[in-house]
Amino acid sequence: MATAGKVIRCKAAVAWEPNKPLVMEEIEVAPPQAGEIRIKIVATGVCHTDLYHLFEGMHKDGFPAVLGHEGAGIVESVGPGVTEFQPGDKVIPLFISQCRECRFCKNPKSNQCEKGWAAEHYDVMALEESRFTCKGKKVLQFMGTSTFSEYTVMNQIAVAKIDPAAPLDKVCLLGCGICTGFGAAVNTAKVEPGSTCAVFGLGAVGLAAVMGCKFAGAKRIIAVDVNPDKFEKAKVFGATEFVNPKDHDKPISQVLAELTDGGVDFSLECVGNVGVMRSALESCTKGWGVSVVVGWTDLHDFSARPINLIAGRTWKGSLFGGFKSKDGVPQMVKAYLDQKVKLDEFITHNMTLAQVNDAIELMKHGKWRKSLLRRRVRPR
Repeated sequence: MATAGKVIRCKAAVAWEPNKPLVMEEIEVAPPQAGEIRIKIVATGVCHTDLYHLFEGMHKDGFPAVLGHEGAGIVESVGPGVTEFQPGDKVIPLFISQCRECRFCKNPKSNQCEKGWAAEHYDVMALEESRFTCKGKKVLQFMGTSTFSEYTVMNQIAVAKIDPAAPLDKVCLLGCGICTGFGAAVNTAKVEPGSTCAVFGLGAVGLAAVMGCKFAGAKRIIAVDVNPDKFEKAKVFGATEFVNPKDHDKPISQVLAELTDGGVDFSLECVGNVGVMRSALESCTKGWGVSVVVGWTDLHDFSARPINLIAGRTWKGSLFGGFKSKDGVPQMVKAYLDQKVKLDEFITHNMTLAQVNDAIELMKHGKWRKSLLRRRVRPR
């Protein structure tokens, strides 16, 4: 491409400081270095983890940054030593690397990787090194991706090449939320056919968890949320029942225990709230119940009574649904193309990148599942 080897000036939504609106800026995106590729972002979803960094985590060393980590695009150029990708390839940026060389990548029990931002910078949620500058200042790359920019530069170990037939404005959602919830049910919890499940929180991750429970063959899928308006959509993804904790004067764990003869076989917490995590654990049956922490947070400690685990329950965590990223994302793209998983149904709003603050407001007030931001402006 004509831009290969040159600095690209393009639009990006920059978070200059915590708890403030993003600002549309013209930024400079340097050419890729050895082992890197530069990607033209075509579409990106807005995920609650972006809001977590901006409004909840607010780590002072994590700004200024370009947020966004749920995107899809086309390879614009590649750096020295890159052989896996070529300009024109359709790709999905990954916030979890898969180097295929470290002890975690070689172990089938884990999708962790010793390389990338998540290995050492999970609290700051940004890498110190970045190819972005704006107004003469370095701008950090959020979660190693930064998809709220028209262009981004990524290490090749954190990019998945996907089927050229895949619609980028749909499969971008597989960069985080859908894989996270679906995989938490299928890969981490290992939901069994005929089982009873409870999913706490019906945002996009929770709905994807519901979809994963149905995919795995669960007989009863109880959707738990304080917003009754979400149940109709949850039924689309496979929920069989709905429970609103506000409708009861007893703990939700007791309500579920009464509904299920002692508790569910599997529970998935998709909120990122430590109190809900405990409730999800206590909602499992003793003996074999499995509860999975899916919602992202690092602000508070959680607790539980030891007897809940001594009695045979298992408490697990799930990052990116347990998928090894470069392997798992193309598989999920294929599953979508084969109509085995849903994506279109998650999208509630289609907006331009310049409307990113509107999308954030919709998310803050619960009037969204996924707001999709599309690229409109050409680079200069």
